Amino acid sequence: MLFLSKLLPLFVYPAGLTCVLLAVAIACFWKRPKLSAKLVGIALGVLLFSSNGWVAKTMVQSLESQHLPLQPVPKAEAIVVLGGSIRSPIAPRVWPEVQEAGDRVLYGARLYREGYAPKVILSGGRISWTGKSPGEAQDMATLMTFMGVPKTAFLLDSTSLNTYQNAVNVKTILTQENIKGPVLLVTSAIHMPRSIAIFKKLGINAIAAPTDYLFDDTPVAPGLLDFILRLFPDSEALFQTTQALKEYIGLWMYRLQGWA
Repeated sequence: MLFLSKLLPLFVYPAGLTCVLLAVAIACFWKRPKLSAKLVGIALGVLLFSSNGWVAKTMVQSLESQHLPLQPVPKAEAIVVLGGSIRSPIAPRVWPEVQEAGDRVLYGARLYREGYAPKVILSGGRISWTGKSPGEAQDMATLMTFMGVPKTAFLLDSTSLNTYQNAVNVKTILTQENIKGPVLLVTSAIHMPRSIAIFKKLGINAIAAPTDYLFDDTPVAPGLLDFILRLFPDSEALFQTTQALKEYIGLWMYRLQGWA
């Protein structure tokens, strides 16, 4: 089921859907050329739409704007940092390295060092087929220790493989440690709507503490040339559109299962 949950959405995301449409178009080329041409046109449309900078910005902001930075940050009994931001220390890497979402680790360490909570719960395992290495929670702990967070502050969940398992395992840790007060939930802003919904569904008193915003509120008044450039395909825009779709599909699937 875990493998299927990772595989099947790939055919719905823009790159995978484009490939499926083109493959069907090739298969239909000789017997149904008109249908083949239509499928090629649809594939091109999907790719152009998904890699459009304005589309990417709109979709990402629709998620990120749901949870803005805490002003001020309240005190809590623990800081929960979700995984999905670390590359494992497999050669040639000499230690864990952060990905785009590495701000989760930085912000979690900052919240602890500024005294907002006495404990840091790090939640994240590692899927077996991605290589043998410690769970991501351990990798996050390695980096946060380097940033001045003491080992005694950590509580680790190194087995969860998705956001729902993150929440379930964190709840178990909270019960075992008799932590009843609020927790600060740290994850990427685009991932926060799905995450906070799952945590609250499980009865966890979680306060959204988002980070890793892809867009800011800087007013943009593009000229004609800039406007035109944003209409052309861009790999970063394609990535951001895909991330937004991943969150919307994930939230929809989790709600169907009663998890959010």
